[in-house]
Amino acid sequence: MSKNYEINMTEGKLLPKLIKFSIPLMLSSTLQLFFNAADVIVVGRYAGDAALAAVGSTGALINLIINLFIGISIGASVLMGQAIGKGSYKEAQDTLHTSMLSGLLGGFIMIAVGYYSARPMLELMQTPEEVIDLATLYMQIYFMGMPGFMIYNFGASILRAAGDTKRPLYYLAISGVMNIVLNLYFVIVLKKTVDGVALATIISEAFSAVLIVLCLMKSDSYLNLKLDKLKMDWKKFGEMLRIGLPSGFTGALFSISNMLIQSSINSFGKLVVAANTAAGNIEGFVFMAMDAIYQASLSFASQNMGAKKLDRVDEILKTTIVMVSVVGLVLGVGSYLAGNFLLSLYTPNPEVIEIAMLRLSIISTTYLLCGIMDVYSGVIRAMGYSLTPMIIAVVCICGFRIFWIMSVFQKYHEQWILYISYPLSWLLTTVVYIFTYIYVKKKVGERFALEENN
Repeated sequence: MSKNYEINMTEGKLLPKLIKFSIPLMLSSTLQLFFNAADVIVVGRYAGDAALAAVGSTGALINLIINLFIGISIGASVLMGQAIGKGSYKEAQDTLHTSMLSGLLGGFIMIAVGYYSARPMLELMQTPEEVIDLATLYMQIYFMGMPGFMIYNFGASILRAAGDTKRPLYYLAISGVMNIVLNLYFVIVLKKTVDGVALATIISEAFSAVLIVLCLMKSDSYLNLKLDKLKMDWKKFGEMLRIGLPSGFTGALFSISNMLIQSSINSFGKLVVAANTAAGNIEGFVFMAMDAIYQASLSFASQNMGAKKLDRVDEILKTTIVMVSVVGLVLGVGSYLAGNFLLSLYTPNPEVIEIAMLRLSIISTTYLLCGIMDVYSGVIRAMGYSLTPMIIAVVCICGFRIFWIMSVFQKYHEQWILYISYPLSWLLTTVVYIFTYIYVKKKVGERFALEENN
């Protein structure tokens, strides 16, 4: 890979390098959201509230299925970062070829899972009758693009592990523009609804996958992809699963708890579903900006763990917490303050906008808590304790939200009662992560000291 794209994460001042790494990733994540945002805006403006609700009602279910598989890419990123930190070309190559093949195979598995589970799961989530047919159609077409989606995300995670966040940005910029153009063409010109926006998404995702594969094939050093060397190194795959699956399950568990909340939201009817779709999409941009810093904490901590620089890992954690707090506060509160304008881009219905503002006032303004929570989990995973964050997430997020829905929400059947479960679960989880990190840091320090003495 060209040195112009690499970042040496194990030496030098941290903050400038973290910013250099994070900003392209923030922009990349934002563009990734344009796939969904363009869908939501186009159907909301040109296909009506029913189509908007249909797209929105699929979000939690789509994330549930995707997160189970995409977590493996986190395992690939951690292993690649550690291999680069060690300076091991063979380990990096084995990780690269195994991860790309895993992404391709995972994509085909997801086609089947998404296609056949769509309607039964939407029914289970109490999706309103007037939108369930459209929601099912959207999901079934959307999942046809999973091989492209997975290849891009696995390839991007590999590039990020080496510090390259610029080229994934370029590729998403191109495919994002393509997605928007195709959305407008299919919906406005061809008069399609959710089928048109889903088709636009999968075409643009396939194109971004082609670009990232060509990038890796032309790269040198650690990241040179050779299609004839694609094979499963089962030992590496096992390590990827060990690190990545807990992360995937954590994301899936998040999605399950969100599905329960979405089911409760669905019970309020079409307008509330549409409002939550628009507000949730705006919040998504805040989350993805913070997620870029989470990815930075994961990549930087992984390389420094490979180099056995524990003090620098601690510095990475402190610096990224400050960064994610600032980003979460500015963007989260800013989204609420600009809420009426932003929501008007999604829907002209003032009733829908009013309902959506309630959600933004509670969730968006406290979103920094979610960012802090994620940074702690990323560093803990990079230190080799991938199962621990999953267990904590199960208890403190899923368990808490399920308890909240089954108890408090049943007694006080109001929208704000549902929304407040988000910041409360983030705060609880963060507190537990703080104590967990202190423990993990001590154990890793003892292990490094023992290895040095031997």
